[in-house]
Amino acid sequence: MRKIVEGLLFLSGDEGLTLEQISETISYSKEDTFVMLQEMIEEYHSSDSAIQIVLFGGIYRFVSKSFLHPYAQKLFTSIKPVQLSNASLETLAIIAYRQPITRSEIEEIRGVGCDHIIRKLEARHLIRNIGRSEDIGRAFLYEVTEEFLNAFQLTSLNELPELTLNVSQHKLFEE
Repeated sequence: MRKIVEGLLFLSGDEGLTLEQISETISYSKEDTFVMLQEMIEEYHSSDSAIQIVLFGGIYRFVSKSFLHPYAQKLFTSIKPVQLSNASLETLAIIAYRQPITRSEIEEIRGVGCDHIIRKLEARHLIRNIGRSEDIGRAFLYEVTEEFLNAFQLTSLNELPELTLNVSQHKLFEE
């Protein structure tokens, strides 16, 4: 069962898993799951592995050990961040300010099609589909993600700069 828990923690990535999620998934009691996790934490901590299991805020997750940090920092500073095109940034801004919003509403504001851009932004996890609108046609609704907030170093959308619009643009942004 430890291999399954190890795989689940790996698959959960940065989000990690709670004790309850793990125990329900593997059909173990919380007590037995807790004991197993404590043993795994100790095993990873004392091993030569570059990773370990930690518990922060009630969430179990894999993290790298501290000896790896200088190398990771060097690696990530050498990787150039992916640049977004002006069209992608414009589409992202529209979604951030108007969410939830449909593709056709975005296209109305931009004046051009944006299906390809929406797919790219979804693939980069900057936006997500949150369901369908109640309007005729039941178009998909989009909003920005936590990854968007991280990428732009925002704690919430309230930190977005206030929009200053001219009269012709203002009608498009009214509810």
